[in-house]
Amino acid sequence: MPAHREEFRVPGMAEPISHFTHVVRADRLVFVSGCVASDAQGRTVGGNDVVAQARQVHENLKKCLAAAGATFADVCKVTVFLKNVGDREKVNTVRQEYFGSSRPASTLVEISRFVRDDLLLEIECVAVIPK
Repeated sequence: MPAHREEFRVPGMAEPISHFTHVVRADRLVFVSGCVASDAQGRTVGGNDVVAQARQVHENLKKCLAAAGATFADVCKVTVFLKNVGDREKVNTVRQEYFGSSRPASTLVEISRFVRDDLLLEIECVAVIPK
């Protein structure tokens, strides 16, 4: 029997610019598309400040998780894409504020370019909603 699958377009998030949705929930699994530091109109928040951008990214992740009934405590895996791997510690400090004592599995990748040149990071995640 196939898993139940539901797509979410999240209020307060910019409209996807490509063929994807913000969140997909399949039974208890929640897949959050990569979140960047955008506001509801798609404008970059935080300028060249990686900490400010990281806060906006985590706020967007929070909205996406909530839309599917999940929280940061339910996140099992994150993938972080950074323009400058030297910013890892700054982003990690913000991440700890949002995740608290929860520690997801994690992958960090430095990339040369994002869809917009003013973006400094993008984070995607997978969560499991409790029974």
